[in-house]
Amino acid sequence: MSLKVTLLGTGTSHGVPMIGCDCDVCRSLDPRDRRTRPSILIQIAAPAGAQAAPVLAGQDVRTAAGSAVARAVRNILVDTSPDLRAQALANRVTRVDAILFTHSHADHVLGLDEVRRYNILQREPMSCFGDARTLTDIRQTFGYIFTTPDAGGGAIPEIVLSQIAGPFSLGGAEIVPVPIMHGPRSILGFRMGSFAYLTDCSRIPEESWPLVDGVRTLVIDALRERPHPTHFSVGEALEVVARLSPERAYFTHVCHDLPHAATCARLPRGVELAYDGLVLEIDE
Repeated sequence: MSLKVTLLGTGTSHGVPMIGCDCDVCRSLDPRDRRTRPSILIQIAAPAGAQAAPVLAGQDVRTAAGSAVARAVRNILVDTSPDLRAQALANRVTRVDAILFTHSHADHVLGLDEVRRYNILQREPMSCFGDARTLTDIRQTFGYIFTTPDAGGGAIPEIVLSQIAGPFSLGGAEIVPVPIMHGPRSILGFRMGSFAYLTDCSRIPEESWPLVDGVRTLVIDALRERPHPTHFSVGEALEVVARLSPERAYFTHVCHDLPHAATCARLPRGVELAYDGLVLEIDE
């Protein structure tokens, strides 16, 4: 299995530069210091001749895993950040077959309305996957999607929500949900083969460590140098890297405390800050 992972957004909930901030990083001319809200695109090869198809309304993800969408998905979006439209344009994301949600905080879901454009382009509903709390929050936050009659013309996103209950397959690749802690809240990271994405993480429960054992490419939360109650600091993220020993690690959800070049210069070999537009090739 080969994956192409594009880091669409690598910043905090405020983004970088922050509104009203005049610090060196917010004024930086280095494009790697411009960080939109967190999201990634995972691209995998679809089986020859397969066509993507939506999950049926109300279908459990374990059932969906054996459906046409599971066999034919090629482009998987992780989270719909408020910057999704700009991210899609900047990275030429012209197709999204399915969406995985890590959790339902604003910086990870508020771009959901942009799915309307993919509905129009692909002429089908969008299959979305998340844990029970995330799906409940999405139904509440975007109530108009589920309660307003579709008047046609692409005014309302067409989405199908499916609950993640364990590992499942999309596009011939196994997706392993990894429960992690975001402060007091349990959210999801995701592993696909030798790649793992753990954003918005402040602690990895003991029972989740085996799920990321053997990962060779790791993208993990590292907000800043100072401790934070709901995110790993750089030092805490480095402790995770030391325990897992991946071949390469990238820090995401980075705030304006960390200038890209200067921070990367002091990180250990094989560890660096991610940046918007970074592309990772993952070969099994």
